[in-house]
Formats: sequence, C-alpha cells, structure tokens
Amino acid sequence: MFRFIKYLLKIYRTIIQNIRGYVILKNVRSHHGEIYVGGKTKLTKNTSLGKNPNFNGLIINGNGQVIIGDNFHSGSECLLITSNHNYEGTSIPYDNTYIIKEIKIGDNVWFGNRVIILGGVTIGEGAIIQAGAMVHKDIPNYAIVGGNPAKVIKYRDIEHYKSMKLQSKFH
Repeated sequence: MFRFIKYLLKIYRTIIQNIRGYVILKNVRSHHGEIYVGGKTKLTKNTSLGKNPNFNGLIINGNGQVIIGDNFHSGSECLLITSNHNYEGTSIPYDNTYIIKEIKIGDNVWFGNRVIILGGVTIGEGAIIQAGAMVHKDIPNYAIVGGNPAKVIKYRDIEHYKSMKLQSKFH
C-alpha cells in the first residue's frame, strides 16, 4: 500500500511540474525545449530561454527584455526587475512613465536563493550569484559574487569549468 501511495505521489509531482512548465512556456517569447519548474515562477512575454533552464522560484517584474542562456538554475524567491519609475519626470517622487532596461544572463549561470537582479545588467557565462545578493552592475564570466551590492568574491576554476563544458556535464 505504501509503495502505491509513493508511486501516485511521484506521478502527481510529475504532472504538476509539467503543467507549471507548460504555463510558463506558453507565455515566453522563445525557448529551446523543456524546462524544469520546481517553485513559483513568473516569466514575461519578453523572456527568451536557452536550453535546460531550471527554475526553483523566479519572478520577472517589468517590461524589459530578459535573455537567459543554457543550463540556468535559480534558487527560490529570486527577482529580476526590468523597469522602474522615471523620477526625473513631471512629478515628485516619480511620474507614470517607466524606464525599461534589459537583463542578459549567460550560459551555465546559477543563482542562490533570494537573488535580486536590476535592469541593465549582464551576467557572464558560468557566474554564480550567492544567496541574498543584489546585483546592479555587470558580472564577468566565471565570477562568484555576493553581498548587497554584489561584489566579486572570487572566480571559478576556469580550466575545470571548461573541461566539464567540453564533456557536456550539465545538470
């Protein structure tokens, strides 16, 4: 009996994951195959996805374009903000127009939990953004960054990274 219940739960989880993925994919601009959705995720019609993205909870807020590369992984409660109010406009503290900025995320990037990325940022290939980081400037390839504001802490072992990439060891 226990095995049967376990089997039913596995089927249920698979169905829910597929439904989440379907709902997300029908709302994005472009994608390359299947995705994994393990937590609350909201993408926009201005989002382009590479191959094998994994979302454990990511929300895109705003109307700017977001380009996500291959093998992206997000932790839970991550936020990408692609537009903000115009504070130099016709009223104080801001007017009803928006400043829209693009976000680009390279291949094989990993976000920890509760990462915030502001518009106008490019995150380089292989970068790791530590949990709780607030990124407001471009991040170089292979960098490991953390903090608020996010700063480079160190770099990945680039030879090892490239070796794994050549062997197609993607998760």
